[in-house]
Amino acid sequence: MAQEDRPTDETGSVKTKRVALGLGYFSLALGALEVAAPGRLARFLGLEGNSTAKNTIFAFGLREIAAGTMLLRGPAVSTNVWNRVIGDVMDAGALALAMGKSNRKGAVTGALAFVGGAFAADLITARALDKKTARTFPVTAQPVAVGR
Repeated sequence: MAQEDRPTDETGSVKTKRVALGLGYFSLALGALEVAAPGRLARFLGLEGNSTAKNTIFAFGLREIAAGTMLLRGPAVSTNVWNRVIGDVMDAGALALAMGKSNRKGAVTGALAFVGGAFAADLITARALDKKTARTFPVTAQPVAVGR
């Protein structure tokens, strides 16, 4: 049976749910890395000796683990993917701030590009789930007739 011919249910297509599930596993892996080695990541980004950078990376790792857990628990729930979108915006903002203090601007630029790719995947997946479920941010709003 071809991928397009697979049955779907009311909460989204099989393909979209699989992507969301993959994003959940990705979040868990990235979060584990950030929690296990915030100092190494800070050093890679040219922010060695900066305790704020290490603490931020650690906290963002905990956020990634929480987002991944929620996605594994409910891959068809768009709010779980929107949590990742918001996290991507936070990551990009933190990296933009880090750019000024880093002595490895190329590494920070690469990290920003990586976050940009994750943001695109998260945004596309969240919108696809919204379109299927009409929850969170409905693609098209239907006027509601009241009292008729």
